[in-house]
Amino acid sequence: MKFNEMEISAIAQQRIRIVTSSDSQDAEDDLAVEEPLEIQLGFTEFGKKIKKSISVTMRTPGNDDELAAGFLFTEGIITEKGQVNAVNNDVFDENKVVVNLTEDFVPQINSLERNFYTTSSCGVCGKASIDAIKTVSAYQQNDNTLLVSRKVIFSLKDQLHLQQSIFETTGGLHASALFDLHGKFITLREDVGRHNALDKLIGNALLNDLLPLANHILLLSGRASFELIQKAGMAGIKIVVAIGAPSSLAVKLAEESNMTLIGFLKNNKFNIYSGFERISEL
Repeated sequence: MKFNEMEISAIAQQRIRIVTSSDSQDAEDDLAVEEPLEIQLGFTEFGKKIKKSISVTMRTPGNDDELAAGFLFTEGIITEKGQVNAVNNDVFDENKVVVNLTEDFVPQINSLERNFYTTSSCGVCGKASIDAIKTVSAYQQNDNTLLVSRKVIFSLKDQLHLQQSIFETTGGLHASALFDLHGKFITLREDVGRHNALDKLIGNALLNDLLPLANHILLLSGRASFELIQKAGMAGIKIVVAIGAPSSLAVKLAEESNMTLIGFLKNNKFNIYSGFERISEL
């Protein structure tokens, strides 16, 4: 399998020993790279230029600009692309990215009740309270009459496997994929952190003026947690499909957000937890 430059940076080789019940042998194994990314915010306040570190997240290198932009958007720090002047990796440190905002926009960052360090497995572990993580989406109340065939839902899992090039090599990454309402694949992002993969996907949409994503289906390669539903809601997504299980809080938020949430997607079965009316029997 051929990889592009970005995919190569996400893979590391490791000398291992494979042990079976009868023998052992040395081999080379591909690992998903996990490195810290410091997200910094650059803005102007009272005529003074300020650079502030917002978060450190353990991520798989690649699409760092999308990750940073998506993180700031899903946290409610920025609300549109027009507030972003540029997103740049630090010239001296590839594990730092700076999001420079336009001079006329001052972010409200005091309400960001998050610890400075965030693990790759949990994006909200540092939040001070449940109330602090219920970020309000500008698109949450958008009404729509979406209708998707169950055949489309069944087709998504196989398409995801075809697109997950790094996962097929390492077995160590989560994926978030976007499809249209007919089941046509649009784009995918992979990362060692499930919330990072979704931030990259939403960041890509933000930077390319594609928000809101109301007429799309989001497919998650694993379980559906509260934070992933919250992030999807921030982007205006109304249909979320997870190959794994949803949490009780994720289901509650999906119901409150008028969102269709599907879990345990298999080749011939899935469970609808909320928004039943959007999935047709055809």
